[in-house]
Amino acid sequence: MNIDNLKSTIAKKGGLAPSNRFNVIFAPPAVSLLNLNVENIIGSVISGNFNAGNLLNDPRDISILCKSVTLPGRTLSTFEHDHDRQQNKYPYTFIDEDVTMTFHLTNDYYMRNMLEQWQSGIFNTESYVAGFKNDYSVDVIIQQLNQKNIPVYGVKLEKAYPVSYESITLDNSSENAVNEMSVTFAYNKFVPEGPLSSTGSAIRSAIDSIL
Repeated sequence: MNIDNLKSTIAKKGGLAPSNRFNVIFAPPAVSLLNLNVENIIGSVISGNFNAGNLLNDPRDISILCKSVTLPGRTLSTFEHDHDRQQNKYPYTFIDEDVTMTFHLTNDYYMRNMLEQWQSGIFNTESYVAGFKNDYSVDVIIQQLNQKNIPVYGVKLEKAYPVSYESITLDNSSENAVNEMSVTFAYNKFVPEGPLSSTGSAIRSAIDSIL
């Protein structure tokens, strides 16, 4: 093992995967293509932040505002069995980790409002009635990109939905800090995808957000 062998191995495999190159793609079921929330529009006009582009919900905004995301891990659940006086482990199911995303908050609180609206369709806090999973869950695509922003690996979270979002701290001693919010997603299972299949999943997700 020497530095030349290491460099050669990295080079022939396309280089090292940069942790700051990624893409997150999903279209919340509660968000329509047109953003016609009258209260938000009037508020943005009064605050001087109105932009006609905000009348269109662009799915790419979610990816741009995503500061960090975790690629999920998987654990095999096992039981121990005594075989020839030796304890061996045998798998019987698997557990996928929840996925956490952290988003930058803009002055219109776009991500906060979107997630609040999404969760209201999952569980109504007034009537204590839960919705149907097929109505409130979506597939979420997470892609690792290379230095040219081309997908090299991805996972699809099947039937994902936000189970929690963290509180936001407002602090007058943090003059130059900006607000962020972390969201945890549950899902049925994740499916690893290669560059082509992940690109196809991203295209289907974009089409679903328009239809």
